[in-house]
Amino acid sequence: MTRRRTGMETVTTAVLYKAACPDCRSRFELASEAIRLAIGASDRTTFYSFTCPDCGAAVRKPAGERIVELLTGGGVRTLRLHSTV
Repeated sequence: MTRRRTGMETVTTAVLYKAACPDCRSRFELASEAIRLAIGASDRTTFYSFTCPDCGAAVRKPAGERIVELLTGGGVRTLRLHSTV
């Protein structure tokens, strides 16, 4: 959700993301609350995840720099993964 001021009032707009399920091939829009972002030490450990609203499958997809920027800017909850090295 993003907020912006217009004169005397604050306008809140929901951020929606287009997504697709690799299992049932359904396409849909998800609110930022439905997505989780995990940022790891490498590209392999940085991903976003959500549950398909149609088939219930747990979906995990890689997140490059641009995806991370878009998701964090839209209010998606972020988990920072720590390296054990």
